[in-house]
Amino acid sequence: MTITSECQVVLFKPEGRIDLQGGLALAERMAAVVPQCNQLWVIDLAKVDFMDSSGLVSLVKSLKSARQSGCRLVLCNVQTPVSLILELTQLDSVFEIYNTYEDIFTVAQERSLVTVV
Repeated sequence: MTITSECQVVLFKPEGRIDLQGGLALAERMAAVVPQCNQLWVIDLAKVDFMDSSGLVSLVKSLKSARQSGCRLVLCNVQTPVSLILELTQLDSVFEIYNTYEDIFTVAQERSLVTVV
């Protein structure tokens, strides 16, 4: 798993399976990050091909932890098997999910250009 941090963005890149073992590894990595208010935590799931209920629990706990710390957590590059699990559990409506890492910032820029009068 790779973690990079730059300009208030913390990128997590788990690989393989997010099951009990993979979910615990992801949770440990995320717990090691010192949260700062308004940080963006990105979980890039491009290399994750399987997720079970234990993995879902880890993601939900991570989302809760991020929100309690004043951070925003988003998912990107969600592969079809994982996407199906998120849809079946209706967690796709709980998480912010983007097609690519770049889309996270493109959408943010588009939203900041909109001015409400």
